[in-house]
Amino acid sequence: MKPGIHPEYRHVVFRDRSADFAFLTRSTATSDRTIEWADGNTYPVIDVEISSASHPFYTGNQRVLDTAGRVELFQRRYGRRSR
Repeated sequence: MKPGIHPEYRHVVFRDRSADFAFLTRSTATSDRTIEWADGNTYPVIDVEISSASHPFYTGNQRVLDTAGRVELFQRRYGRRSR
């Protein structure tokens, strides 16, 4: 690899504010804001809208869509018209 062309790979905290959930991982993402982690060190923090703690698929709150009803509605609105 060429030296000096790659971004710095460091510890970063990703925080899901809607679920009050955060995790520490390594990333090249940058942020001006910081947070003090449980180990006493300060890390950059990046706020995300959805994580595994708030995503419906992972929390079990997934909604089932009525696809048959949607197809029928589409056919009524935009289906073939008689000539």
